[in-house]
Amino acid sequence: MGCTLLKIKGMYDSLGRGERKIADWMLEHPGEIIAMSISELATACGCGDATVVRFSRRLGLNGYQALKISIAQELGSYPTGSPTIRQKDTCMDIYAKHAADIALTLEKTKYSLNEDSLEAAAKALLQAANIVILGLGSSAPIALDAMHKLRRTGLPANAYSDNHMQMIVTSHLQPGDVVLAISHSGSSTDIASAMEQAKKKEATTISITNSGRSPIAKISDYLLPTNAEETKYTILAMSSRIAQLAIIDTLYTYIVLNGGERITQAIHDTESALESKKY
Repeated sequence: MGCTLLKIKGMYDSLGRGERKIADWMLEHPGEIIAMSISELATACGCGDATVVRFSRRLGLNGYQALKISIAQELGSYPTGSPTIRQKDTCMDIYAKHAADIALTLEKTKYSLNEDSLEAAAKALLQAANIVILGLGSSAPIALDAMHKLRRTGLPANAYSDNHMQMIVTSHLQPGDVVLAISHSGSSTDIASAMEQAKKKEATTISITNSGRSPIAKISDYLLPTNAEETKYTILAMSSRIAQLAIIDTLYTYIVLNGGERITQAIHDTESALESKKY
């Protein structure tokens, strides 16, 4: 099933000026393209036919006709923007809008992530002598989830949600250690300070934060961006937290699949130890 409109939103920041004109027009008038020729679309967007073809291929399609077919197939099937939750909405309405927002965020995040950075971050965690996970506020539970998953594989991971402890722990890091920082805003002064201290100790720094420029992004060896459109009703950044969890699950799964006998045995030992906790 197609996801072209979501792909356009996810790739928007990487598009050229002419391609952005097409993207803006299509996102505003998605249904009109179906009856338009390539020249009509180019004229409406103020660009040339070649730009339309190039735009189509950037989306992984063979050409303009494939773009039209893809849009026709998916219209009405996917949300193209974060839905607004209103007071008159029922609980089911709210659930449906949250689900749509989460689906959009996950799709946009996929196109914001850099494949090389994602794999390099996973390898750094797998090879780390010590892993420090940082998270404050609503990011603290995400940090705990990351620690829980990594600990199951036997990796030496600990999560810290106290800003004093974050500074204490990062002051004793060494080369070969890894800091994984989680911050939706990317602007937490406490997280940034702890990461700067980790950099001074020559530890590897990884951050999971929303896409865009931020202090934390600038001091990360490996940036793993989410791409969430939060509305005024998502105060706790629900969709971005789901995206953060998806990235952590990706790192965990890579480690399990590529960690060899050491990780396999660690997971077996974990499951055996937990058997006594179940009826």
